Amino acid sequence: MRKKIEFLLLLVTIAGLCMLNKKLENQVISEEITVEENVVIVDAGHGGSDPGKVGVGEILEKDINLQIAKKVEKLLKKKKVKVIMTREEDGMIAGEESAGTKAADMKARVTLINEQTPALAVSIHQNSYPQASVCGAQVFYYADSEEGERAAQIMQKALLSFDEDNTRQVKANDTYYLLRRTKVPTIIVECGFLTNPEEAQKLCDETYQQEVAKAICEGILQYLGKDYRCKDFIS
Repeated sequence: MRKKIEFLLLLVTIAGLCMLNKKLENQVISEEITVEENVVIVDAGHGGSDPGKVGVGEILEKDINLQIAKKVEKLLKKKKVKVIMTREEDGMIAGEESAGTKAADMKARVTLINEQTPALAVSIHQNSYPQASVCGAQVFYYADSEEGERAAQIMQKALLSFDEDNTRQVKANDTYYLLRRTKVPTIIVECGFLTNPEEAQKLCDETYQQEVAKAICEGILQYLGKDYRCKDFIS
């Protein structure tokens, strides 16, 4: 009899734990993030002691990222979108003195994005590859984010405006820290390859940067459901 009672108590305990786990699971699933519909975060990747990729001619990714990001900011503001920049100068978000600088910097970017809850976060980067012939802009999104994928598809299509021959497709990713840790739709826009001499030269050109910025701006506005006519984008 005693063993039967102990067995029944064990079953009751297990059932209780299962119900509690299910309740907690439902709470997590039902948790929704309320985003600021007219707010976009533009993240210029790298900065300070973190140069990012170093391309042909010693071109630093961090510099190109910031130049394009500032142009995107200017264009979005003309369309009455509130823009929050993760950085507006050459420096680390978390400060150069922080321990584990790069890791601390990434955490600071994620914290900023999660605290501001923008409708979309766009991180601007430049790519690289061992083969110098590889080129073309490409957009990355978090593999488990439907909204991230939607934003990436819209952005990838918008990028064709300055490179109609680009055949690259959006790419899902589940390892990039920025994509995994942000609670709002976040995409990474790799504007081109700094290891491709021709593309690297273009990315250093202010006129070409403006075309890239227009395309990124159009992609953002389309995602937000706003008017994105190119004729409105006057430098």
